[in-house]
Amino acid sequence: MRRFQRKISFYEKYVKRGADIICAATVLLCFGWLYIIIAFLVKINLGSPIIFKQPRPGLIDSKSKQEKIFFMYKFRTMTDERDCEGKILSDEQRLTRFGRILRSTSLDELPEIVNILKGDMSLVGPRPQLVRDMVFMTDEQRMRHTARPGLSGLAQVNGRNAISWEDKLEYDLQYIKKINFWGDIKIILKTIVKVFIKKNDYEEETFIVPDFGDWLLQEGKITNEEYNVMQNYAKNLLGM
Repeated sequence: MRRFQRKISFYEKYVKRGADIICAATVLLCFGWLYIIIAFLVKINLGSPIIFKQPRPGLIDSKSKQEKIFFMYKFRTMTDERDCEGKILSDEQRLTRFGRILRSTSLDELPEIVNILKGDMSLVGPRPQLVRDMVFMTDEQRMRHTARPGLSGLAQVNGRNAISWEDKLEYDLQYIKKINFWGDIKIILKTIVKVFIKKNDYEEETFIVPDFGDWLLQEGKITNEEYNVMQNYAKNLLGM
């Protein structure tokens, strides 16, 4: 098999994108009022900006063999609090009670519907991770980027943040091997159940996990030197 190439089903090639556009447009039309309410509450509780955007790796370009970097949109859930030296506090310290509620209900992810309309994302697919996570992935793990990243995915309905990085990436690889209509419908239905019915998954939704590189370092799977090299590579990709 040629690098970063796989068999694409008829559904993925000709149907999936059209279904994404129809569903995303319907959500915006039917729930525009909800976006306005949440934006107002974010403004009151956290201030501006209301929308948090972050670069994430998308589809791999067939020619360059590199992931296209796009900005993923979310409702803001953290403050900009800093310590006495002016350094930004940790995610755990900046995540407010209001922010945890948004995350536990997945309402913070509603702006990603715009990403779906733009073509950056799909309703279902491997969840887009950070660029600093991507650089630590093997070529096999990066195969997940041969599919458009999703608002929800197989890993999200099987534990999300409560499962290990290895299991999370393995679920993504399982998904891309057999992308089909009924599989996507099952994931969407399971996502709805987890968000609106099951109330015992709070920790799974809000627990802040270490970055992939940090996890690999903690597990002794990479050296400090390898860690620093790849972190610098991620910064170069982002022009930092």
